[in-house]
Amino acid sequence: MNGRPPAPPEVTPAAPGAVTGAVHSWDTSVGVDGPGTRFVVFLAGCPLRCRYCHSPDTWYGRSGRRRTVDEMVTLAGRYRRFIQVAGGGVTVSGGEPLLQPAFTGELLRRCHDLGLHTALDTSGFLGVRADDALLDATDLVLLDVKAGNPQTYRRVTGTGRLAPTLRFAQRLADRGTPIWIRYVLVPGLTDAVDEVERVADIAAGLATVQRVEVLPFHRLGAHKYAELGLTFPLADTEPPDADLLARVRGQFAARGLTVT
Repeated sequence: MNGRPPAPPEVTPAAPGAVTGAVHSWDTSVGVDGPGTRFVVFLAGCPLRCRYCHSPDTWYGRSGRRRTVDEMVTLAGRYRRFIQVAGGGVTVSGGEPLLQPAFTGELLRRCHDLGLHTALDTSGFLGVRADDALLDATDLVLLDVKAGNPQTYRRVTGTGRLAPTLRFAQRLADRGTPIWIRYVLVPGLTDAVDEVERVADIAAGLATVQRVEVLPFHRLGAHKYAELGLTFPLADTEPPDADLLARVRGQFAARGLTVT
C-alpha cells in the first residue's frame, strides 16, 4: 500500500490506567521496516538530531497525538490476516520508540500475543530503557548504527554517544535477539574506509546479526525542513554513486555478513 492511511477518528478519552503514547503516524510498508508486509507505528520524539534525518517532524513529542495501545492494536488487527499471509508483522519506529518505553513495550507485547511478528526500529541510544519484558516481546531489532567512531557518531547525531548503542547491541546478541544492522551511507560523512571497517567490526562481532542494510543517503525529506523553517544540514550533499555503494557493501560482505 502506498501512502499513509487516514488517521483513525477521534475517540473518547482513554480509560484510567490505559497506556498511552505520542503517535506521529502509522503506515504499511513492504520489505522496508522488517520482513514482509508491515504495519508500522511511528512514535513522536527523538533525542538525536542526525544530519541526514528525513523526518524532522518526528523530533518532538508534541508532534504526535495521544493514542492508547488499544487503539493501535485494533488498527494492527485490521491487517492481521493480510500481514501474516504476506510473512510480515508489526514494527514500532519513530522518532525513537525507546523514548516511550512503557507504550512501546505494551504495544509490542499485545501484538506479539496476537501471533504477529514484532520488530523494534531503534538507534539503540536509549537501549537501557528497554527492559527484558519489552525485548521478550520483540522478534527482531532493526538497529541503526550511525557510525563506528565515537567522534563521527557525534558529528552525525549532534547529541548522541556511540557507547550506549554498542552496549545495547551486545545485550541483544547475548539474549539471542535477531538483529538487522542499518547503516546510512553519506558521502563525506560516513563513507570513509576506516569508518565502514569499524561498523563492519561491530556487526561481525554480534552473533545474532542476520543482515546489514546499507542505506544510501537521500534528500527526500528536505521539504520537511523548509516547512518547519529549519535548515537541512546536508542540502548540498549528493547521494552516493553506484561505485561507492558497491565498495561499502563489499566491506561488510568481506566479513561474511549478508548485505542488502
